[in-house]
This record gives sequence, structure tokens and C-alpha cells, in this order.
Amino acid sequence: MITKTYTAFFKELARNNNKEWFHANKKQYEEQVKVPFLSLLDTLLHILTDWDDRILPDAKKAMFRINRDVRFSKDKTPYHTILKAGFSPNGKKSILPGYYLGIDATSIHVGGGLFTVRPPELALLRNHIAKNVSVFTKIIEASSFTQNFGRLKGEKSKRLDKSLLSSAEKTDLIYNKQFYAMAEFPLEPFYGSDSLSNEILSHFEAIKPLNTYLSEAFY
Repeated sequence: MITKTYTAFFKELARNNNKEWFHANKKQYEEQVKVPFLSLLDTLLHILTDWDDRILPDAKKAMFRINRDVRFSKDKTPYHTILKAGFSPNGKKSILPGYYLGIDATSIHVGGGLFTVRPPELALLRNHIAKNVSVFTKIIEASSFTQNFGRLKGEKSKRLDKSLLSSAEKTDLIYNKQFYAMAEFPLEPFYGSDSLSNEILSHFEAIKPLNTYLSEAFY
């Protein structure tokens, strides 16, 4: 279970984001931060793999590394101050839509959809939406979706293929380059609680229809 120790570790890491401090506290990270996070992922995967058997059942493969890639970043701090996981068919780096979880010192971030879309897949998605606008809008305007996530998120293109302009009159979301939802809520009420996995899964369930819809663009 996630406890106050999880929060304390990341607060200290934010103040001491360097390799010396991390290696001196690596045992605490492994035992009191990483292990409970992986245990939570295992619990989630029992349900997610029932929803889609293409999702890999390995919690370690779902988890992103805590080490930051600093090669092209001005920020050279070596570690993320959050643990993250992605659950998509065929792995967390799949082109297919999936589910996201991140837990930092104070907050839980839950979402899903498509965060990174390459141009070929973006064309397929936009054409799929254009052909099925009413289904798309029904999904993202459903109370289960809006109550959990509000509005669908994503960066937008400034231009759109002329063949899609009529569809854009029905939904400006066809301009999106990303199609994802994200919710954030406090971690503190869930310290030591088994209810955390249920809360996360309730959000995942609310985004499941969107993932199913987006996936249809690729088949």
C-alpha cells in the first residue's frame, strides 16, 4: 500500500535531486516506494488484462523508469519526482490507446487515450472521427466521462485537411493532435487504503469507451 513514506521520499528527492542522495536512499526507494507502487500495478492489471488480453500482465513492464532522459533537456536533474505507468495493448509504448497512472508526493494522476500520435495514425484517427462524429461526441459528452475528466484534452493543429472541415463544424476536437483525458486528485486520503485501486479503476472504466473507439481507427 502507498503510505506517508512514499510522500516523504519524493519530497526529499525534490530537494535533493542528485545521484549521491538517491543512491544513499536507494533501499528506501526500492522497499517503500517502488514495491508498493508495483503491488498497486499488479492489482490494476488483474482487471485490465480481463478488459483487453493484449495488455501485458507484467507490472515491471508497465512502469516507467524513475531516471530522466536529460540528453535534450535544459533540466539536468537525474530523477523524476513521480512514478508513472502505462497500460496499452502490446506494451506501454504502443501506438494504440491505453491507460495512464502517475503518483507523485501529493497527487494521483489518472488518465488514458492517446498521448503521442504519429502523422500516419493521426490521419487514420481524424478520418475515423469524421465518419463517426456522433459516436465520438456521445462518448466524450457522457456524464461518466465528463464527471471524471471534464473535457477531452490534447494539443491542436492550426490547419486541417479540407476534406475534414465539414466534420470540424460538428466537433473542433478533430483538430487535435492528441486525444487523452486526465484527472488529478489528492493522494493523502488513500494512504494505506485498499480503496485506491478501486478509485483508479473507476476512472479507467470511464475512459474505456474512448479507448475502444480510438482503437477502431487502426483496424
